[in-house]
Amino acid sequence: MNKIEALMAESVERRASAKRSLGRRAVVGTQRPAESDVRLARVREASQRDRSLRFNNLLHHLTESLLERAYWALRKAAKPGVDEVDWWAYGEGLAERLACLHAAVQSGRYRPQPVRRQWIAKPDGRQRPLGVTCVEDKVVQQALVWVLEAIYEVDFYGFSYGFRPGRSQHDALDAVYMAITTRKVGWVLDADIEACFDRIEHSKLLAVLGRRLADRRVLHLIEHTLVAGVVDAGTWQPSTVGVPQGAVISPLLANVYLHDAIDRWVHGWRGRLARGMVSIVRYADDFVIGVQYRADGERLRAGLERRLGVYGLTLHPGKTRLLEFGRFAQANRDQRGVGKPETFDFLGFTHCCARRRSDGGFALHRRTVAKRLRAFLQKIKLGLRQRYAWSVARQGAWLAAKVRGYFQYHGVPGNRAALETVRREVNRLWLRTLRRRSQRHDMTWTRFNGWVRRWIPSSRIVHPYPNQRFAF
Repeated sequence: MNKIEALMAESVERRASAKRSLGRRAVVGTQRPAESDVRLARVREASQRDRSLRFNNLLHHLTESLLERAYWALRKAAKPGVDEVDWWAYGEGLAERLACLHAAVQSGRYRPQPVRRQWIAKPDGRQRPLGVTCVEDKVVQQALVWVLEAIYEVDFYGFSYGFRPGRSQHDALDAVYMAITTRKVGWVLDADIEACFDRIEHSKLLAVLGRRLADRRVLHLIEHTLVAGVVDAGTWQPSTVGVPQGAVISPLLANVYLHDAIDRWVHGWRGRLARGMVSIVRYADDFVIGVQYRADGERLRAGLERRLGVYGLTLHPGKTRLLEFGRFAQANRDQRGVGKPETFDFLGFTHCCARRRSDGGFALHRRTVAKRLRAFLQKIKLGLRQRYAWSVARQGAWLAAKVRGYFQYHGVPGNRAALETVRREVNRLWLRTLRRRSQRHDMTWTRFNGWVRRWIPSSRIVHPYPNQRFAF
């Protein structure tokens, strides 16, 4: 599994994002690396040389140039925080703003502003809290993330994929595919942590960070970020537990916490106590563990529940299951007369045991999760209602972007049926919208098909099979 993960990590290249200049020259030249890159490279080298090293002088790496780079790395279209200052407004007089911000951070006068809370509807009808941070706080957090990544990227294991540079959801999906199809996996522990971001205890998180960070100024900066509070419907509320979902620094803090709570423990457990092979793939608080024997899976789940309890976390009772899965699951279940193997969902795909048409051997099929497909079509339906009066060309351009993005993520081998369903239903919704704009519509099938050919992209498989991706 480690060899597979190494290939996956090596296959992903980081690409520089395009930046709009706003009439100013770039901070970093194309031929010479930035001074901040050189400094962080030294931090990374020191962290790699000594995995027990505690860094006691990190705040000086938050330079004005790094803060400026952090500003240009932010999403320009993001909603403003409680101060109602968006990315463009903050960029007016940027040099003066960053000079004052840098002085405040270095002197200890900087205090993050509260996070504005927004509620996002979930597919199951519940609502998920999302935090909207001020631009100035995002700048500081992004710069701090780059400094901390230089330390913790050395510590993180290869089976951790969530919110890490150079890694994506499809890298995690490929790792699951390779583990199930190439290793001795007979059972799968599909696990999810209940309200992970909301239940991370501040004191324990700071204690975990303190194992690598001895710079109390950086720890205080993180602590002030955690306790800044939230503003919900105009009312300020204290934040005594959890990290705000949507904050720039939250994914890294959660990864550090879960690395200590899960990754280190599972890695040691499979080396000391497992009877058979154990493979794990974790993406943030959602992870899949493949085991060879059922007994290992049961003992691993019980031990993991106790381990998470120490960190104030619990496994989600409705989303955590131990199921028989893998190359021999169908044959074993046929002998017992218990039907087909169960399926599990991971990162938007339902994983199913299947057979190859060519030789009848084992195949792992991945299908778009049904409720996510329905949720996407519902968003398209509501979006067309909001754009009812738009011209056909504007509607087509909007639909093209949405459908192309859907295909870009869900276009994995074996999932073409779901892609065709999405394209067919999007076309149906669009035609109904166009015909409802007038009682005497002139939108015939022939005319509409011309618009479809022009705007709606054809379904196609974007991602290769994982075993083909890593065949050098």
